[in-house]
Amino acid sequence: MSRPVHFEIHAADPERARNFYTSVFGWKVEQWGDIPYWTIVTGDDDQPGVNGGLLPRRGPEPAADAPVHGYVMTIGVLDIDATIAAIEVNGGTVALPKDKVPGVGLLAYYRDTENNIFGVLQPEDR
Repeated sequence: MSRPVHFEIHAADPERARNFYTSVFGWKVEQWGDIPYWTIVTGDDDQPGVNGGLLPRRGPEPAADAPVHGYVMTIGVLDIDATIAAIEVNGGTVALPKDKVPGVGLLAYYRDTENNIFGVLQPEDR
């Protein structure tokens, strides 16, 4: 079975996107060499998850009411309410409000500062 090993976030303003993701999730975002590409480390190597990249968007920004036009990455969080507050303070906007998914946890979808949709999930206590 094949598994995802990398993700990329496309941004009209990479610095603005870098600030958003470092402020909200604490990710480490660093420029890779002299090209307009930034690596994203989302956690320690001994933890499950995937790392990614950030690059300038090629083409128009998605409209605020555009349907999903790519994969949606969902990020596990310990406290969804605190995360939602951080998202909103840092310029993110709600795409689908927080809701309980039975047997899964609390889930919400947001748009980042670049109008990309992502999910946040606070898993149910097991």
